Amino acid sequence: MTVSAILSDKGGTVFTERKETSIAEACAELARRRIGAVIITDGDDKVVGILSERDIVRRLAQHGAAVLDMTVGDCMTKEVETCRREDSIPDVMARMTNGRFRHFPVVEGGRLVGVISIGDVVKHRIEEAEQEAAHIREYITMS
Repeated sequence: MTVSAILSDKGGTVFTERKETSIAEACAELARRRIGAVIITDGDDKVVGILSERDIVRRLAQHGAAVLDMTVGDCMTKEVETCRREDSIPDVMARMTNGRFRHFPVVEGGRLVGVISIGDVVKHRIEEAEQEAAHIREYITMS
């Protein structure tokens, strides 16, 4: 299975922000949308960063409440790992585990086409395991 399978089920709509957005505004959107990270793009849908709950907590520990007046560009992770639609799920899982991150922007031709989370990956792996178990049960009952 590939990232493309997850995106076909989930869809490619991605909420993004700009670097100029305040952390207060970004936090409000994260809470409203019930998501743990937002992809930061430029005007051409090129990924320039990612802002996660962890990024906000780290800055909060450093700057206190003043972080709310900072911009997304001040707090985001600028070196963003991305994946492609054709990447395999086991590869994506390994990269997420090794890199200790939970959100993976999907990029094609240098532009953002989707985002997958560790929850999306786990959900698909569980569904895949359940299908395999059902096929095995079916095979056993036919024998």
